[in-house]
Amino acid sequence: MSSTPARIAITDSARGLSATALPVPELPASPEELAAAAAIRLGWHGVVLPEMVLMGRKVVVVAELLADAHAERVCLGAGPEADKTTVSTWVWPEMEGRVPPAAVKIVGVMAVARHWRTALASAVPFARYGNAAVVLPQSVAFSHDYLANCLPRVRRYGVSVLLADEEKDLTVDVTGRQENVPVEDTAITRWVNELVYEQVLATAS
Repeated sequence: MSSTPARIAITDSARGLSATALPVPELPASPEELAAAAAIRLGWHGVVLPEMVLMGRKVVVVAELLADAHAERVCLGAGPEADKTTVSTWVWPEMEGRVPPAAVKIVGVMAVARHWRTALASAVPFARYGNAAVVLPQSVAFSHDYLANCLPRVRRYGVSVLLADEEKDLTVDVTGRQENVPVEDTAITRWVNELVYEQVLATAS
């Protein structure tokens, strides 16, 4: 009798079945549509901007235009400044009183994605500055990975989780931190504020 261990032949069809056994969850609507619905569910009042890239993350920002500051900037001819190097000088001590005021308030930042890891990686960096949330397909909530790995992380960072079903209805699975967090005025926060200001004006027009 041969001492060679028995091997189970794996056919191409078996490989294909294994690869498709767990279907990739799909979003039932566009990120902008789901984000607009999520903002309502979370009570975030403001303009829901189109999906944009901030600090290398694809997110949807909900922002409020500060009318007085915007009017002042219009009078001064100080439109949004997207150049990061220029904005970085605005926090220098010698520039105090010589830079335009922040013209928007960022109400919250959310990431809409099919996978919780992708969404969380995008939303968490903004949780330190204010409200953050993720919108996921409802089907991910039935996975062990979501229960064992996602939920502890979102609770740790204070991120809200909303689940979208096939009918585009949203439910809040985790309520994160919903409060006004004092935002430190840094070169990064001012630059992000300017990018959002630019998008608010573009959306309004």
